[in-house]
Amino acid sequence: MKNNIKKGKVLEIFSAPVGYKKPVRPIVEKLILKKGYGIEGDKFALKDLDSTVMIIGINSYHMAQKSGINMEYGSLGENILLDFDPHTLPIGTVLDFGDAKIEITQRCTICSHLAVFGRSIPELLKDHRGLYCKIVSSGTIVKNSDLFT
Repeated sequence: MKNNIKKGKVLEIFSAPVGYKKPVRPIVEKLILKKGYGIEGDKFALKDLDSTVMIIGINSYHMAQKSGINMEYGSLGENILLDFDPHTLPIGTVLDFGDAKIEITQRCTICSHLAVFGRSIPELLKDHRGLYCKIVSSGTIVKNSDLFT
C-alpha cells in the first residue's frame, strides 16, 4: 500500500446485473473489479471506464433520514457504501482495498429520478450524491474490507 493510511471500512456492496430495472441496487457478496472492463456482471460494465464504480458515504443516508426520508441502502446507485464521507477526498485520490484499487474521477451529478424517494432528495444530496471512480487495479471487494489511501 502506497501511503498506508486507513480511511475506513466497506459497509455494504451493490451491483445491478444486466437487465435489472429496480430503483434500488441489490446487495451482493463481492464485487469483482476488472481494469479496462468494470464490475463483473454489472449492467454498466464497459460503458464509461472512468465512472464504472460509484462510492458513497453512510452520511448521505443519514442526511436524508434527518430530513424524514428513509431510503434503503443501494437507493443512491452506489456500488460501495463506506463508513466515512468520501466527498472530503480530492479527485485523483486512489482508494486501496488490497488487490483492488480505484481512483476518484468525478463527483456524481444529482439525478432527478431520486425524487421518487423524496422530492427534496436531489437538492438535499447535491454535494453528497456519490463519487465516480475508475478501476486502477483489478481485484475483489467484500463487505467489511478495509480501505486505505
